[in-house]
Amino acid sequence: MADSLRCAWCGSDPLYVAYHDQEWGAPEHESRALWEKLVLDGFQAGLSWITILRKREAFRAAFAGFDPEQVARFDEADVARLMADPGIVRSRAKIEAAIRSARCYLDMRERGRDFAPWVWGFVDGRPIQNAWEQGSQVPAETPLSRELSKALKAEGFNFTGPVIVYAWMQATGLVNDHLVGCFRHGEVRSMAGA
Repeated sequence: MADSLRCAWCGSDPLYVAYHDQEWGAPEHESRALWEKLVLDGFQAGLSWITILRKREAFRAAFAGFDPEQVARFDEADVARLMADPGIVRSRAKIEAAIRSARCYLDMRERGRDFAPWVWGFVDGRPIQNAWEQGSQVPAETPLSRELSKALKAEGFNFTGPVIVYAWMQATGLVNDHLVGCFRHGEVRSMAGA
């Protein structure tokens, strides 16, 4: 696909282009995958997404394949191990938030609230189809991302402010924010049955 037919934010880095072309915006309905992406978006806070993409496999290795049951059992020795791992973002606050979020995820499940249906309930089970023509039109946060951020925080999650949550909503296809001139806009729209 010609670069002119892509959202400009992915630039020309092959990893970023592949992420844009194959993953970003595709509706994600699997609870564990949604949780993994939320954790990674939390790690992105203050950094560029390409930084996280380049470290994603190291994150997966460090966080037991993002198995929430394993991560929820991480203790202070695991925090120390992660703080010493040069392959990931070594922020104690973000590491501790990831462990806490695994516990929150499991607590929700134990209370009969599976993560994916709960998250998708905020958009009535169907992705929001935006029709932005320019990147400058795409918001950093929305009333819905503020609502979902508040709900996540009420469940005990951290690093889930409305800007992080909106980026996560875009990445996981809760909203289709591919520009209308991007070849993926229509493809992602079709995935949603719209």
